[in-house]
Amino acid sequence: MNKDLVFKVSKVVVILSLFIVGFMAFLFKNPRPIILGYIFGASINVLTFYLINDSANKLIKMEPSKAKSRAYFNYFFRFTIYFIVLLVSALAEYLNLFGTFLGLNMVKGSIYILSIIDKYFLK
Repeated sequence: MNKDLVFKVSKVVVILSLFIVGFMAFLFKNPRPIILGYIFGASINVLTFYLINDSANKLIKMEPSKAKSRAYFNYFFRFTIYFIVLLVSALAEYLNLFGTFLGLNMVKGSIYILSIIDKYFLK
């Protein structure tokens, strides 16, 4: 993947997150757990997006048999990270599980928004 593309998506995640956090602050009576869960999920999602970028760049240079097993391992590693994040969010009283889940989907939402707004995004 392109480093500029990853940075662009991360920038959109941060900008959207500022709007969402502001909206949550006015919408909910006690917004602190929801906002903390959202920030936790969004930051982990951006970090795993960078992990995907790094692993994809490394997998391209490997031979196919090694690359396939390494790709499975990377997927399982990211899946484990998401499991741990959701488990911590469910067990911690100061984090909201729904906010964390929303944050974990921010990169996907940002890519959808960029594909609609930026006509050169997919080229």
